[in-house]
Amino acid sequence: MPLKKKVAAEFLGTFWLVFGGCGSAVIAAAFPGLGIGFVGVALAFGLTLLTMAYAIGHISGCHLNPAVSIGLAVAKRFPASELLPYIVAQVAGAILASSVLFVIASGKAGFDLSAGFASNGYDAHSPGGYSLLACLVAELVLTFMFLVIILGATDRRAPLGFAPIPIGLGLTLIHLIGIPITNTSVNPARSTGPALFVGGWALQQLWLFWVAPIIGAAIAGFAYTALAAEPAETRMKPAAMAKTA
Repeated sequence: MPLKKKVAAEFLGTFWLVFGGCGSAVIAAAFPGLGIGFVGVALAFGLTLLTMAYAIGHISGCHLNPAVSIGLAVAKRFPASELLPYIVAQVAGAILASSVLFVIASGKAGFDLSAGFASNGYDAHSPGGYSLLACLVAELVLTFMFLVIILGATDRRAPLGFAPIPIGLGLTLIHLIGIPITNTSVNPARSTGPALFVGGWALQQLWLFWVAPIIGAAIAGFAYTALAAEPAETRMKPAAMAKTA
């Protein structure tokens, strides 16, 4: 598949992830009397990823997340030469999604960016008031587990055709855990889009939502590769059988 098509798919997919996930948080979660709450927002993120995995997974791999691309590159599942174009496309898609969401959300009287606009934060800007250390650890661990799920579900030995389901459900679970802590990032692109509109504290704290997910993803890339490596005798077995046949 040509790189320009892969990049276009990543742009579109990340747009949908951020528009659907953050849109549910900004518009639907707080709707008077009928708000979807944390569970609804968590499902929205999981469903956007699941739907895009089936829609564009065969084109770009459906990373939609700089940390995922980096983790896959560390695990040697993705060429490092394509990292920068993927990351640029993902961030651009997130920014466009945030722009569209801003236009829609600001069409309601009383809209105020100071409410957070689905931005991620720590300390006073954590939904549950969690400290910088707590948020850093949460983002690192949650991203680590997300990459383990992705690497396992897409392993050539895993059942074919089902990977989007555990990956989408995994992101849902991650949000159920992480929304009260940081509003859940595990995705630097998803964090960057809303932060550009909120400015101030959101931009000042954005570093955490790049650093922690990338570190967690990179560790997962190394760890899963070591965990899932086949023993030498297993890898040699087909050749040995062919020789004796």
